Parts: sequence; structure tokens; C-alpha cells
Amino acid sequence: MPADDTEKTPIPLTGGPLAGLKLYGLDLSYFTGKVEAYIRYTEIPHQRIELSLKRMREVARRTGLAQMPAIELPNGRWMSDSTPMIEWLDAQREGPRVIPSDPVQHFLSALVEDYADEWLWRPALHYRWSYPLDARLMGHRIATEMLHDAPAPLWLRRLFITRRQKRVYLKHDGVTRKTIPHIESIYRRNLVALNAIFAARPFLLGARPTLADFGFFASMFRHFGLDPTPARIMRDEAPHVYEWLARMWNAKASKLSGPLVAAGTVPDDWQPILADIGASYLPYLNANARAFLKGNTHFNFETEGTTYHLPVHLYRVWCLERLQARWHALAPDAQIRIREILKGTGCLEALTTIANLWSGFDPDQRSPFFVAGHIWSGHQSK
Repeated sequence: MPADDTEKTPIPLTGGPLAGLKLYGLDLSYFTGKVEAYIRYTEIPHQRIELSLKRMREVARRTGLAQMPAIELPNGRWMSDSTPMIEWLDAQREGPRVIPSDPVQHFLSALVEDYADEWLWRPALHYRWSYPLDARLMGHRIATEMLHDAPAPLWLRRLFITRRQKRVYLKHDGVTRKTIPHIESIYRRNLVALNAIFAARPFLLGARPTLADFGFFASMFRHFGLDPTPARIMRDEAPHVYEWLARMWNAKASKLSGPLVAAGTVPDDWQPILADIGASYLPYLNANARAFLKGNTHFNFETEGTTYHLPVHLYRVWCLERLQARWHALAPDAQIRIREILKGTGCLEALTTIANLWSGFDPDQRSPFFVAGHIWSGHQSK
């Protein structure tokens, strides 16, 4: 990775060099929970700093945008974007990593993690802000926690944040009466698939968590597992998933040394998830990328009989670009094996539909060390 101009003393790779890092985020944040679970699992001594308006302005100054979570390393460097942060941190560690070393499992876990991060975002925000009880609870929490230093009375802070979230994450992101049934089906079908998986083994790929687990944990913990409406559905319909949330939160790398499934394979019970990626998620990424390449700001996307009117997300163009780069970087024997696993899912056809995709999102490959002034188009909680 190219050096950042703000780089200070390089971090050595021995003697607990990451100890003392600072994690900036919110206790109710989708992606903060994902990164915090990783840091807890790897047992890196750290300080979690709850964001306020003042601290968010500092994060924006250091990373280029007011988004969460962000990490300040002991040497003074700042990072943002949950997946690249986990990938970078994992590369600094000794011992078993959450990024599988087997190339087949590495690629497929990255594919599933990207799906879990981005495709479950809309249902997670829908359940939080569409249902009155959930919206009142979370609006109050944000108003009293993150906005506690805003110069306004509590009732006005609650009103502001609730209206703002509904406008940005519901009205402007395709959540309508016509699309809600499909949005909720995304959550429920993932509960069914994950419940079957966790009835059979403790984590997605075996006896310890991998990148794919942390991808699903983002939405399943801080949104679906804690917000009243989806949490009740999870408890009633997918108790193995509910149990997995606690297992992930309490997991420690020093205590989990069990094996993953055989190299070159993923379990057959991944198939429903992979099928949904091929049927809906990757076609969505393609539609978003095509609209971006045409210079459009919005596009229509039809899947499973439901039509969405959606904004173009530059970040998700980059998601597709990164997945394509991962695929092309694989050795031929790994590609052959992955083709066999993905046969019938439509994933590879959708992944390679657009050739030579270039988002321009991270042209210097600085991620997760973005420079101040970098413009991020899309949601702000990575």
C-alpha cells in the first residue's frame, strides 16, 4: 500500500504494536459494532471513544469525512472504512487470522462479507426508522448520546435526527410501501439461512470467526439484534442467530484455535446466501455501476418482482470494482474451484458483466488511510 503523507513512525509487527489504538464510533452504530467486535476478538488493548458533534468534526478533519467508525493508531495515523480497516489490522497480526489463507475461502468470504455489509444496510435502516417504537427509541438515543453537545433542547434534537434519518435512509433510499415487503424478506431469508448454519456449527466457516462472520455481525448485532422490532423476529424465528451474536461478542482469538472447513471448500449451507448474491445483490451493483458510468444520479432496479428507485452510490461502484479485482487476481485452479461452488447461483455471470470497471474512488490505493478532502459518495457509517 502506498505510504500516506501523514505517516509517522512505522508500526513494528512485534510487542503489541497496536495496543492503545482509539476506536471512534457509537454504541448503536452498524459498522462500529463490526469493527469493535473484531478488535475485541483479536484482543487488541484499545480505547472506545463515543462520538459527539465535536468529536465527529475532528474525525472529519483527520479522515476527510464525518463518518464512523474511525481508528486512530498509536503512531497518530487515522483510518476509516470498516472492511479495509479489518484487512489492514489483520495483516499486522500473528497467528490465525480472520481473513482465510485459502484463496477459495478468501474470495468467497469477501464476497459474502460485501453482500452482508451493503445489501442488508437497507433492511437494517428500514426496521430502525420505519417502525414507530424503534424510531422513537433510536432517535432518543442519538439525541442524548451523539448530539448531547448540540446547542438545542432535547425535544428538538430528537425531532431533527428522526426526520433526518427518515429522509436520508428511507425516502431517499427506495424504502416505500411497495418495496417494504421485499426489503423485509431480505432480512427474513438471511435469518433462515444463518439459523441453519449456526445450528450446525458455531461460525460460518467452522470453529472460529472469519471475515464473513464480521460482515453479517454489523447489521445483525447493532440493528437487527438490538432494535425492538427485528430483535423480536430474530428471537422468535432464529434463536441460533441470536445465540451467535453473543458468541461473536464474547469470542477471543486466544481461546478459539479450532479448524475451518476443508481448504478449497465452503459448506453447502452457504448456497442460499450465494444464490441471493447472484440473483439480487450483484445485479444491483451492476445497475448502480451502469448508472454511474452514464453520469446518472439515480436509477431503477428491478429484482424479484419489486422495482426500486435508488441513488447512485460511488462506494458501491468501488465494491464491485474490488470484487472483480479479487476474482482476476486468483490463480486458475482457485477460479476453477470457485466456478464449481458458484455454479447455478449466477454470481460469476453478474460479477463479470461489466468489464474494466473503474470507479476512481481510491485511485492511489490508500485505503484505509484516506487523505483529508477525499469525497465519499454514499452512506456515512462505514
